[in-house]
Amino acid sequence: MENFKDKNYVWDNKKPTAQMLGRWQPWHAGHQKLFEEILKKTGQVNIMVRDVKGVDDNPFDFETVKKNIFEALKDYKNRIQVTLVPNITNICYGRGVGYKIEEIVLDEKTQQISATKIREQMRKEGKLK
Repeated sequence: MENFKDKNYVWDNKKPTAQMLGRWQPWHAGHQKLFEEILKKTGQVNIMVRDVKGVDDNPFDFETVKKNIFEALKDYKNRIQVTLVPNITNICYGRGVGYKIEEIVLDEKTQQISATKIREQMRKEGKLK
């Protein structure tokens, strides 16, 4: 089994790479577990952050989200890139184009983690306006 925490790993844009697209408002244990499963597929992951600060209940800007992701994934820092993308709401493709769109189903406890509930708790604790 590959050591995904290998500090000597070098990101390579030519290698197969998995993509995670989301708001990550905030990054939480469910996202972490999802990342760990996705990483097994290709060994490196591009985490795309939708540019949604101020849209609906999305209080965190890209730099905050990026910092939170890098802190949570510090052991995998050579295997990730975090990029800002527009507020993507549709992913569309034509015929077979050389990649898969795949849902990763995690255990029920993880599936129940809710960033909305986390934000509500942060507000109650005065950590978020």
